[in-house]
Amino acid sequence: MALNSYITSDGKEMGRAQVFQAEAAGIAPDVRMNPLLLKPSTDQDSQVVYMGKVLSNMSAAAYQDYKPQLKQQIFETYRSLADENDVMVLEGAGSPTEINLNERDIVNMGMAEIADAPVILVADIDKGGVYASIYGTIKLLPEADQRRFKGIIINKFRGDATLLESGNRMIEELTGVPVIGVVPMTDVDLDEEDSVVLARKSRTKDATKALDVAVLALQKISNFTDFHSLEIQPDVSVRYVVRPEELGHPDLLILPGSKNTNQDMAALREQGFVPLIQQLHADGTQIIGICGGYQMLGTQMFDPNHVESDLSQQAGFGLLDTTTTFTGEKTTTQAVARHHDIELHGYEIHMGETVLGPTAKPFSTIIENNGRPVDRPDGAVDATGRVWGTYLHGIFDNTAWTRQLLDQLRQAKGLPVLHQSSPAMAAYKEAQYEKLAKVIEANVDMAKLDQILADSAKGDA
Repeated sequence: MALNSYITSDGKEMGRAQVFQAEAAGIAPDVRMNPLLLKPSTDQDSQVVYMGKVLSNMSAAAYQDYKPQLKQQIFETYRSLADENDVMVLEGAGSPTEINLNERDIVNMGMAEIADAPVILVADIDKGGVYASIYGTIKLLPEADQRRFKGIIINKFRGDATLLESGNRMIEELTGVPVIGVVPMTDVDLDEEDSVVLARKSRTKDATKALDVAVLALQKISNFTDFHSLEIQPDVSVRYVVRPEELGHPDLLILPGSKNTNQDMAALREQGFVPLIQQLHADGTQIIGICGGYQMLGTQMFDPNHVESDLSQQAGFGLLDTTTTFTGEKTTTQAVARHHDIELHGYEIHMGETVLGPTAKPFSTIIENNGRPVDRPDGAVDATGRVWGTYLHGIFDNTAWTRQLLDQLRQAKGLPVLHQSSPAMAAYKEAQYEKLAKVIEANVDMAKLDQILADSAKGDA
């Protein structure tokens, strides 16, 4: 379950966490790695994405009733991947001891049973109560599931690991499962899976950075990984704005993607953001909308079939001469666009079509979709050039173009251009993966992991 997603080379949608894992493994993301993705629409229902395409919207209860129908299909998907790889690592979703859901579980111990896989329990000590959590997790499960546990890793430890030795011995005696590693809390910069992490991100400008970039922390924000590449720029302070009084006067304001654009627009209006953002525009602030944020910048949004919410129509910010109509069909493509003389690589995930009025011009031209040549407009720019929107996620990962944008902001403030940026995002991520890998290798009994894999291959696990 996540709102941060990605589009594969064949136009399929999958969660960013599985993309992270594929990149770390040095292989291309494949939708089979994430056959089932839940994207929450409200507190009560989610969009169910199966094998990269929208299946339907379901309430939590309806989804629980539907899950058994997916079991055989998920097994077949697993087998097709397992036939192509020597080692498969299966990540559970949430706790393996959701005892209210275990009867129909297909993502935790249920998936371990489907795959007949040994299980490593990774426990987060940073939240406290780690030994109680380990014991309860294992002992609340049926004995058949308990026998699957072959190792315990304690994660995010701060301090002297020798202080845990007596506790580790006791939990081994109580559960019969060995502790095979204690991983220290590590400063590693990786893409986040869930918007809960936004609560830890800064809401104030870093005074040591020249440029102030504010991102609206929408209630249904999606794909905020779009801004990771801005966060690593040497002269940029990225902050996430929750309340109107935090908005201030940024050099750049970004309206991000949203899983429920209509709902988020209504919330922004109710909170009082609309006149503040309109005033920022009047004062000359650069404003950018990505996907749902682009839709909000227009004059009107129409939802005749209630795809997004109960609202059939509502006004946007009115900063772009565009109108958007939400439709039931979801656009999911990898895309290459041309913006002036620069090629931009990104991906589209949206429900809705946007039409430009006479005072708006396209932001870019899409020249390739999922490897096929096309020629169609994307996004919109207002007459001043200070407001624009695009459906392209990942646009800031285009390092040279992003540096050009940032240097324009610097010049507007009377600052010299930097002509320097962070490394390309792919290289930056690879360095972070390598850093994490070295920490794992140094603090986990890798020989024991190899033995667990070998026993599993022989059927002894």
